[in-house]
Amino acid sequence: MCDIVGRDEEIEIMRDLEQSRVSEFLVVYGRRRIGKTFLIRELFQDKFVFSMTGIDNVNMTQQLMNFNLTLRQHDASVEWEPVNCWLLAFQQLRAFLEKSKKKRKIVFIDELPWFDTLHSDFIQGLEHFWNSWASGRKDIFLIVSGSATSWMINKLINNRGGLHNRVTQRICLEPFTLAECSEFMKRKNVHLDQYQLIQLYMVMGGVPYYWDKVTKGKSASQIIERECFSRNGSLKEEFNNIFKSLFRQHQRHVSIVKALATKSKGLSRDEISKLSGISNGGGLTRLLDELEACHFITRYIPFGRVSRDSLYQLNDMFSLFHLRFMQTSTKKDAGNWLKTIDSPKHRAWSGYAFEQVCMQHSAQIKKALGISGIETHISSWRSRSDDSGAQADMIIDRRDQIINLCEMKFSVNPYIINKKYAAELSMKAGRFRYDTKTKKAVHIVMLTTFGVANMELYGGIVQHNLTMDCLFEKA
Repeated sequence: MCDIVGRDEEIEIMRDLEQSRVSEFLVVYGRRRIGKTFLIRELFQDKFVFSMTGIDNVNMTQQLMNFNLTLRQHDASVEWEPVNCWLLAFQQLRAFLEKSKKKRKIVFIDELPWFDTLHSDFIQGLEHFWNSWASGRKDIFLIVSGSATSWMINKLINNRGGLHNRVTQRICLEPFTLAECSEFMKRKNVHLDQYQLIQLYMVMGGVPYYWDKVTKGKSASQIIERECFSRNGSLKEEFNNIFKSLFRQHQRHVSIVKALATKSKGLSRDEISKLSGISNGGGLTRLLDELEACHFITRYIPFGRVSRDSLYQLNDMFSLFHLRFMQTSTKKDAGNWLKTIDSPKHRAWSGYAFEQVCMQHSAQIKKALGISGIETHISSWRSRSDDSGAQADMIIDRRDQIINLCEMKFSVNPYIINKKYAAELSMKAGRFRYDTKTKKAVHIVMLTTFGVANMELYGGIVQHNLTMDCLFEKA
């Protein structure tokens, strides 16, 4: 338990299921490297009665041999014979569990989708095991996990056959917040300030595996250079591996992600269809749902619009970074990241990436504004007037008759508002009121890395001056 960072809600759910007086079927899913297996194994450790892990890219015979060898390791007192189908394999598992004297029989099957090889009837065997025996008992706690999210969602959670509504609990493991990444670094004895941590988050997001590669004694830029651009960098080939592990027809998911990377403010379904070459129908809906379930993209309705105006935005930090910088890098570019920190391309990316970090920490921003308990709707806004160009990347529409227009600026120094920018802020607030016809009060929020240096001059325009400190709070 002491090695688990965060995951308080997930731990509470699993502990409740462990203490349940009926059989439970828990599905844990989420993107590659998010820490599913670590969490489950660290939480239950030696409490498993039976646990096994699927093998990638092998046939049914090899998976059944894997099962047989695992069963023999758990119980050497019986000469468990190899079987040729999953129905018999699960019958053996049933016989093994019936022998167990443990009050709560915890069964863990990791990388479950890998067992479902071509013509294997694995799902049918699992269905029969659960429906005909395990679900009728009171002592079985079945935990299954897998990174192939499309399989986990379609074959288990949304199953229309024998497993329909049989899953008693599901957990989608989400990326770490900045607070959790900071805690993780402290556990690793890596001392980086908040500015350095945000730089890393803008590249790696909240994926624990990526953060585990961070070692002490290096700056954020040095770590990014080493892990993303050096010949032996651990993240150099990560982009393609992510999607291959998550989705069986991953090329279409990658096409959508690449399309979304072309426009920071997001794309409509029609635009995604046109750029990706995927027809705008049910298939596209499923692909978008799967990417959203894995926290690669976000669907949002722009302020004042309706559902049919929804936009999809790429919010996976690593995918964005890879498509902006890594995919075009070569061996000759080694060391270039450190040399291009001040380039226009780097500044443009860092500004957008910081906005995405803030959007992903909207709960922390609400806490800093003192409105955690107030019902809100978060969106973005762009003026419909062709000549104004006014926009706000984060709108917090509050039930208490206030709307916050959030301006997010990434800077190495305290941010200075000049007269031109102050005039832009005033114009933006005025244009927003005019376009939306809102009756609510409009408050401008500045959220910068080190705060606004000259707030005393513009306190009449900017109502809130937040720093990156608020992003590291627990929501």
